[in-house]
Amino acid sequence: MLVVVAPGQGSQTPGFLSPWLAVPGVEDRLAWLSAVSGVDLIAHGTTSDADTIRDTAVAQPLIVGAGLVTMLTLFPHPSSAFSMIGAGAGHSVGEITAAVGAGVLSAEQAMVFVRERGKGMAQASAVTATGMAAVLGGEPDAVVAAASRHQLTCANMNGAGQIVVAGTKDQLSAFADDAPEGTRVRPLEVAGAFHTEHMQSAVATLARYAKSISTHDPRVRLISNADGQIVHDGRQVLSRLVTQVSNPVRWDLCMQTMADLGVTAVLEIPPAGTLTGLVKRALPGVQTLAVKGPEDLDAAWALIAEHGTKSPLDSSPTWRLLIAPAKGTFRLVSQAGPGDALVAGESVGTVDTLRDSHEVLAPHGGTVVEWLVQDGDLVAPGQPIVRLHPEAQEAMA
Repeated sequence: MLVVVAPGQGSQTPGFLSPWLAVPGVEDRLAWLSAVSGVDLIAHGTTSDADTIRDTAVAQPLIVGAGLVTMLTLFPHPSSAFSMIGAGAGHSVGEITAAVGAGVLSAEQAMVFVRERGKGMAQASAVTATGMAAVLGGEPDAVVAAASRHQLTCANMNGAGQIVVAGTKDQLSAFADDAPEGTRVRPLEVAGAFHTEHMQSAVATLARYAKSISTHDPRVRLISNADGQIVHDGRQVLSRLVTQVSNPVRWDLCMQTMADLGVTAVLEIPPAGTLTGLVKRALPGVQTLAVKGPEDLDAAWALIAEHGTKSPLDSSPTWRLLIAPAKGTFRLVSQAGPGDALVAGESVGTVDTLRDSHEVLAPHGGTVVEWLVQDGDLVAPGQPIVRLHPEAQEAMA
């Protein structure tokens, strides 16, 4: 099973898009997304220096725009992509790229959203002197305890022996002086404490814009970096894109969900390299490929051909299926049988895991066509639970 992942801020390097301009269609698409976002993606991806593309308001549109145009090179026909990708995920701002790849947002919606996200986070970062630091090695529990002791947030739980802490400069300095045994602390060159309460003003701005953004339900399993859950309701995906700005990224849980799905290969789109490195350490035996330039396209197409599998969400529109958000035991609470109606928002059951219990809701309502699992069955992330027909919602309107 193939998982496609999109990297986050910090993965960009000067000139990384230069070789891609020779690929037919890439420069034209970048020009269009530049016009939509008001950010010159071609200049910033080819000639701008490291300091320029480190600016949050530049880096975020650049990363998403680069991912979108190169993803179209890998999968020029979205319908064929939906039938080959087992799941998709993105780290931090990369989750916007993943949402477009899954069909939740259009490219134009994504570029406007990420433009405002970058501007809002840059403005929030200017209020207080904050930052982030990567903590490499050590015992995770000891790192979390030390971060809490110094009032820091574990902003990225990346797995594979890497946790990113965030907070004020003074808090970070105190943490570095009191680092847990066996760790190395490496300050990150970012503008502020992303994925913490310091970004709350950006969340408020994005929440207002989100009210006017239309969405579609994902056409492939979409793994949320908030908690590793499979999310298949488009409005919930958008809501999570808003709130993730001030909440930690749980990439460790995303990789656990990939393992639960039975992933055999992970393909990282540009600017690639960071996430495949984490996957190699956390999921040994899984084949990985970081697509860094056009010279990697042949290998990427071969990987897709070998590991691509038909998504269970592709055979029917996703609004007719309710799926398991995580691996666990399904507990049925609904009494509805075939032919019975479910109202919008009604709970049909829960998926109980070792960590938590996740409710399964019918966000759009509908008529039960058939139950695909029974009470007490073990389910995998993204596994269909019940098939619904949407006419009941229309009849009750």
